[in-house]
Amino acid sequence: MKRFETERTFMRPVGTEDTFDFYTLNLDPEVMQYTGDRSFNSMEDARSFLEQYDQFTKYGIGRFAVIEKSSNRFIGWCGLKYHSKTDEYDLGFRFLKTYWNKGFATETSRKWLEYAFTEMQLSAVIGRSMSANTGSIRVLEKIGMELKQKRTCGGEDGVIYEITKNKYEAWAS
Repeated sequence: MKRFETERTFMRPVGTEDTFDFYTLNLDPEVMQYTGDRSFNSMEDARSFLEQYDQFTKYGIGRFAVIEKSSNRFIGWCGLKYHSKTDEYDLGFRFLKTYWNKGFATETSRKWLEYAFTEMQLSAVIGRSMSANTGSIRVLEKIGMELKQKRTCGGEDGVIYEITKNKYEAWAS
């Protein structure tokens, strides 16, 4: 499986070695507020989730652990998820609160768009967010995505942002 590097991070596929970090990340109510997901009940639940995570085996893509270069610490995750029902590739990210507003989500998301359009040759990538999650929406806009539609997200009012390959190529040059 591929690994990625940005100016300040390394990214690698998530695995059971990330159990403690995933458990800790999902314990923070502010981190989880706009996700539609629930926190893990135990470390074993986090491990089980990671053991059963099948995006890599099914689609060759998935969420990657983001490791800060300067500290060699797990700071969150970022990556693409394939939704077979809608035939969409969804860019997602989640970071420890101490790393919010420091550009990590934007930096790692840009790397994923580069990979999606140059290596995977995708025609479009979407980003989903709850309407109230202004921080995530700001990241989606910073990486060139535009509002495509309003849709329920995690049972709440949500938005779908999108960037096409043509728009990305114009935006990245």
